Amino acid sequence: MPGANLTRTEAEERSAIVSDAAYTIDLDLTRGAKTFGSVTEITFDAEAGSSTFLDLIADTVSSVTLNGRELPADVVADSRIALDDLADHNTVTVKADCLYSTTGEGLHRSVDPSDGNVYLYTQFEVPDARRVFAVFDQPDIKATFDFRVTAPQSWDVISNGVVESVEHVDRLTDAGTLGDHEPETAKRWTFATTPRMSSYLTALVAGPYASWHTEYANEDGRTVPMGIYCRQALKDAMAKDVDYLFDITKKGFAFYNAQWDVPYPYSKYDQLFVPEYNAGAMENIGTVTIRDSYVFESKVTDALANRRVETVLHELAHMWFGDLVTMKWWNDLWLNESFAEFMSTLATAEATDWSNDWATFCAGEKSWALRQDQLPTTHPIVAPINDLNDTYVNFDGITYAKGASVLKQLVFYVGREQFFQGIHNYLTSHAYGNATLADLLGELEKTSGRDLKAWSRQWLESAGINTIATELDTAASGDDGDGTDATDDTIERLALRQSAPAEHDVLRVHRLAVGFYDLDDAGKVVRTKRFELDVDGELTEIAEAKGLKRPAFIMVNDDDLTYTKLRLDAASLDFALNHLPDFTDALTRATVWLSLWDMTRDGELPAKDFIDVSLRALATETESTTFRYALAQMSTTAHHYVAAAHRADVLKQVSEGLWTLANEAAAGSDNQFQLLKAYLGYGHDADFEAHVRGLLDGSIALPGLAIDNNLRWSLVHALADQGLIDAEGINAELARRDTTENREFAFGAKAAINTVDAKRWAWDQALHNDELTNSQLEAVAYAFSGTDSRELADPYVAEYFTAVDWVWKHKTYHMAETLLNGLYPGYADPAALVKAGDEWLAAHEDADRALKRLVVENLAGSRRTLAVLNYNESLASAEQGR
Repeated sequence: MPGANLTRTEAEERSAIVSDAAYTIDLDLTRGAKTFGSVTEITFDAEAGSSTFLDLIADTVSSVTLNGRELPADVVADSRIALDDLADHNTVTVKADCLYSTTGEGLHRSVDPSDGNVYLYTQFEVPDARRVFAVFDQPDIKATFDFRVTAPQSWDVISNGVVESVEHVDRLTDAGTLGDHEPETAKRWTFATTPRMSSYLTALVAGPYASWHTEYANEDGRTVPMGIYCRQALKDAMAKDVDYLFDITKKGFAFYNAQWDVPYPYSKYDQLFVPEYNAGAMENIGTVTIRDSYVFESKVTDALANRRVETVLHELAHMWFGDLVTMKWWNDLWLNESFAEFMSTLATAEATDWSNDWATFCAGEKSWALRQDQLPTTHPIVAPINDLNDTYVNFDGITYAKGASVLKQLVFYVGREQFFQGIHNYLTSHAYGNATLADLLGELEKTSGRDLKAWSRQWLESAGINTIATELDTAASGDDGDGTDATDDTIERLALRQSAPAEHDVLRVHRLAVGFYDLDDAGKVVRTKRFELDVDGELTEIAEAKGLKRPAFIMVNDDDLTYTKLRLDAASLDFALNHLPDFTDALTRATVWLSLWDMTRDGELPAKDFIDVSLRALATETESTTFRYALAQMSTTAHHYVAAAHRADVLKQVSEGLWTLANEAAAGSDNQFQLLKAYLGYGHDADFEAHVRGLLDGSIALPGLAIDNNLRWSLVHALADQGLIDAEGINAELARRDTTENREFAFGAKAAINTVDAKRWAWDQALHNDELTNSQLEAVAYAFSGTDSRELADPYVAEYFTAVDWVWKHKTYHMAETLLNGLYPGYADPAALVKAGDEWLAAHEDADRALKRLVVENLAGSRRTLAVLNYNESLASAEQGR
């Protein structure tokens, strides 16, 4: 894989040498479509006579000058620049030409086909500042940065600092090299010196972006200028939401200051919605980049609108946690991401109109964490990070979602007031510096009075997830929760039994609540009693419950306060399967639904039972993210877990059920929209083609639902997935409106066509068409593997494992990740995938850890599919035997 790795040991050695660094960076963006000029001057202190190195990935390096002497060309090798015989005070100047990226790494260059405009933005996390300038590219060598940028005169340029000056300069290149609308002169932008910061948080955005501006009256008395930017092609769509997004951001400023008593620390706050972005967003100081699929030209689910709010508040939280105080090394990445995820959920729930956001978190983020934590690649929240490649793969459900869930537990454990006072002390003690887990726990111990070292060992430094099961005895039946109808029974004993997987045998202390629920006179399920307690060790008795009337349903982990798997008592399970839609509380529904899903994917609940209860609950569910994830989980169950003898009937049942529910849903509602979108992923009912074509030509309509651009492409993709449209038809659809987004949709639709030739085309495009942007590559790869056809997928089992080494060698990490996950033929025979995967692993014991992790995680999905399928096959066989 191109680009040098960096080990933790090397980083520690370098940070012991380098101090007091300051950068002056001059970039020339007027040299054409392939390269840009980069001149970096760095001053820094070191021990006289010592040696170290700079990081730089460049097309060419024309000169390196250290303390007035030009160094020989051979100091540049393996993406590093060797610096020997350093002085106490040093100045190094590096002149280079660097490459624009089309992979979303470094300085990404995108051309909008709708108007020919060129847009640039940087993405530097984990170690990609080195793709733009020479740098000590690790988080604990903080420095100040001065940027000067020469760009076409029609462009805006945005960086971390405020603009100090803009001057006109003679253009350095011939006309026409940058686009169709380039002027004769350029501008040189000079930005104010940044505060001390990590290199991966620097940023540059340039192009003819549309923009809007406002101000925030900061709590320290300063006025903070705010901006929102997007492509010109998205200007009208953004204009409809810009006031709302500014309002959400301002609420975030106020909420975070109120919790931590630390006002926003930087000079400005810009949010830039940029094209072809690999991630959701990035917390560059004062210059947040966000994927511009969050600019809504077409109707979107409420779940996505909710997620946009969470993303805005997540990145804003990073300005304090991650930017003002930054981890020393990537093993404490969770200090950034878990905290921002927790705080953005708290802020969304308490400071915005999305008050059910903890239900959103449970259905979305926590389900992600539970899946990740049960993979063979699970790791502690504080993960061992030996090098940069380890870091790449740790942007996962444990670092984000499990960490956030555990922080929610910690707040309940130590008390909210004490928790946030500790955060205030942490932020003020380490402002503009680096910190570690020990620094955070030390502050929280002082304010809470609790010894958190044992808590940290259990929750942060140990991998795996616990299961808490309910044990129940009643006076009337003396049963152990066998499901007998005993609504007037008295509880003799209620206990919680905690277990852990053998490979991660850690029993944790859980501060949680247990709720009793019953049906009210209106047939709704409401909470009637609640207990708070500590679950510690294998068995915890709930003494307060003895002698009480047994409720219809016992909810362990009421309010979702801890992070655990749940196993309900038999009567409660039966009640949930019959009454899930009747629970009045959105968070309770989400928690119960997630528990049912967890049992399904563990092979403890029949697949058909999960589908049946989900179809009933979808008829009335009101929380959009819960709705979205239930649809996805039902699809996995129907396509992969149902016994083969029943699968065709179940897929037909689900397909017809979704169409019926979509037609019965309220006109123009989020439910109607999500149900239709989910229906398009099946195609197993006799009227599917007629429905889709009718929606496209207008002969069929769902009340209140317009067929806008994105929904139209969803319909086209659904036809492709069933072989009901060809590439020529897709090209004709693109010709109607050729945009960045529609090109991605068209590539995905062509790759989805369920023919042998179309799959071969998609495979070759994904691996070998270097002209594809990162977003187009992603669309092709995932559509290739998304077709529900074993006959088309099976031939690629061997090809996939043959291609793995080539992909890892020839692609950047992010593109390799997209290819190895997207092209994985998950609809192939799971037994064949497991066999081929095991053979690859046996032959690659010495493969890079990051590569093996990608393969192992895909393979784990196939192992689980095989195990759950076998469970449901055994049920089908037993049923047939009766």
